[in-house]
Amino acid sequence: MSTPYLLAGYPDRFPGVYHRIRFLCGDMTVYLDLGEGRTHLIVRNIELPRAKKAGKARHIWCPEDLPPTDGLSSDRDTSYAQATAELLVREGVKEIAGDYLLPLLFVDVLRECGVKVVFDPDLGRVDRRMKDDWEVEQLRDSQGHTEAAIRFAYDTIARAKVVDGVLQHDGAALTADRLRSMIAIFLLQRGLSNPNDCIVAPGKVGSDCHHRGEGVLRVNEPIILDVFPLNTKTRYWGDCTRTLCRGTPHPTLSMMHAHVVEAKAAAIKACRAGGTGAEVHQAVLDVFNREKYHIGMPPDDAPDDLIFYPHGTGHGIGLECHEPPILDSLCGKLIKGDALTIEPGLYCKAVGGVRVEDMVIARPDGCENLNELPEGLWWG
Repeated sequence: MSTPYLLAGYPDRFPGVYHRIRFLCGDMTVYLDLGEGRTHLIVRNIELPRAKKAGKARHIWCPEDLPPTDGLSSDRDTSYAQATAELLVREGVKEIAGDYLLPLLFVDVLRECGVKVVFDPDLGRVDRRMKDDWEVEQLRDSQGHTEAAIRFAYDTIARAKVVDGVLQHDGAALTADRLRSMIAIFLLQRGLSNPNDCIVAPGKVGSDCHHRGEGVLRVNEPIILDVFPLNTKTRYWGDCTRTLCRGTPHPTLSMMHAHVVEAKAAAIKACRAGGTGAEVHQAVLDVFNREKYHIGMPPDDAPDDLIFYPHGTGHGIGLECHEPPILDSLCGKLIKGDALTIEPGLYCKAVGGVRVEDMVIARPDGCENLNELPEGLWWG
């Protein structure tokens, strides 16, 4: 029998727990797989009917069903740990595996009851990487809403009036903060939240790849739009980036954009289950090295016109916005069902930044691109 394992946490915040039980609740939830079909779920008493309907475990309990000899703690989370320990003692389990998010509370309570907890770095990660058809459809849906938000932002920029080079919306300057708020409202109306905000980075601000953006939006300058919302119903994330320029882009900006789009296409071509993430990243580096762009963060004494590539090519995505694997030079084998962002970028303090990002699903014969938005600096 394989080592029994334990997942514990709030399903609306602990992706491993939610992935296993596939229903949301705002209270501590414990899932135990003791092998040979002995699966157990411990939920709050008011969640018992939903848990039984979901049918994700053979045995379903609430903490009051599993009290230790000296009774349950008045602290609710502690009572779940105590009930878990009591169940394991009854089942004769001496050792159990936990994932990287297992609360230390459970480790401590189980240790006091003679149950050893071992860390399994793959638990809740490898199986979550192998997205099934249902999960891919949830990601496709979230990405569709994400693209709609970017198109909404594009339309807002396109309709804006121009006064002294500054974009105007409803009689006032269109700023990064205003557009971010408008995007957030747009997403909320579609059932998606924006817990990490989004990036609207105009002009030279965009040369800092993770700057959320500030200041007014202007014509003839780049605007990085990076939107990564959470679907509040399914818990699957979207993530998409486009770089826009209303007006006439600087020649350096046009050159950077062309090479980013070329690098993204090369990375997507190299992406497949059975290949490595390092190969995907190298496809981007091959394009940027050919053009003699600086790889890595710019030196402190670098001139402002240095063009550089400071980050990896992408990351896994699913029930977390950033999941394994990370597409960089150390990334190992990709597996069937990996959901990945492909997001090369180039940055220049004198001009700003360019990043273009799609979401793909790794398949044995290549990858499926979930994006449909245009890639250009302006869509017409």
